[in-house]
Amino acid sequence: MLALRIPLYRRRVGRIALDTAACFVLSALLVASALAQDATEKAAPLKLQLNKLEAAGEACRVTLVIDNSKGAGLKSYKTDLFAFDTEGVAQKRVAVELGPLPPRKTTVKIFDFPGIACNKVGRVLLNDVLACDGGDAAREACLERTETETKAGVPFDR
Repeated sequence: MLALRIPLYRRRVGRIALDTAACFVLSALLVASALAQDATEKAAPLKLQLNKLEAAGEACRVTLVIDNSKGAGLKSYKTDLFAFDTEGVAQKRVAVELGPLPPRKTTVKIFDFPGIACNKVGRVLLNDVLACDGGDAAREACLERTETETKAGVPFDR
């Protein structure tokens, strides 16, 4: 009964306004979902695994596995690493170029911490990302998306 008292043109205007509002809300949800998916794809983790430490003369040779299986390729990825002794005192610092890193690929890099025996290394620290070149990756974004893990028996932290 109440609907009959409202003029027909007002019912149509109200229905159009309701349909427009519903379309607007649905569109906003779709845009937000697409943006969230884009952010997830761009922030794919770059995993560094301290895989092995072995003696190489008077140096400690490090085997590092870089898992870029979900990320974009990088022309350059240079890291600043510190080796701490078993007492927690910083001993050696090295800057290591780990790139180029192809997209959707796992890579192995080997380098030395000169002048420190492996049995004296108590911890390795990823201090910073010095360079990150490729795609739209900024140095800070590369550091943020880098994850560390270890299989070498000593902690590998960020």
